[in-house]
Amino acid sequence: MYCTIVTDHTMAWDLCSKSSCDLDHHLRSQCEFLECSAIMKKIFGRSALAVVFALLAAMWVYALFFASKEVVNEIADREWTKRAQLICQDAANERITLADFRPLNQAGADALIKRAELVDRATDTLDRMLVQLEQTPPTDAKGQALIPLWITDYRSYIVDRRNYAKQLRLGTNVPFGESILMGIPLSEKIATFAADNAMTACKPPMDLSI
Repeated sequence: MYCTIVTDHTMAWDLCSKSSCDLDHHLRSQCEFLECSAIMKKIFGRSALAVVFALLAAMWVYALFFASKEVVNEIADREWTKRAQLICQDAANERITLADFRPLNQAGADALIKRAELVDRATDTLDRMLVQLEQTPPTDAKGQALIPLWITDYRSYIVDRRNYAKQLRLGTNVPFGESILMGIPLSEKIATFAADNAMTACKPPMDLSI
């Protein structure tokens, strides 16, 4: 449009050439800007990933070599926990002999009553287990503070099992319901403490979850 109003052909050519050069320069500048922006985005993205990986690596190094290895629930009297593991294992072996894996519809007309009896007998092994554990308290202060609390939780769990057996005797076939503390099933809390002290046999049995 600009070239058509110029009468001198040489000037018109010069002006057109200049206009074309300006446009070409503008386009090149814009392309260079876009290309530079794309490169910067790639560099920024790679830098961000590098920072994330570096932070993750630092966290692992800290966790493996510098973080405290003390477990919150762990007590110092390892002889007590070893002895407890043996006591709990004996109780677990007793419960194995009581196992009855028959479906209720194949266990006869009095299936619920029979199941209630098995639940109570299995719970009896837990009662005897706790009595033995209480006979000799841990020697360390932390153990003397935490073990009684753990046993108290265990006794509450036993009450839940007894109540379940009563429901079965009444002919109510419902799933086992246990106490919940701060949103956590009581058996899970008990099991976590047992695992933290290398007493895996002392975890609550899973017989009522079948």
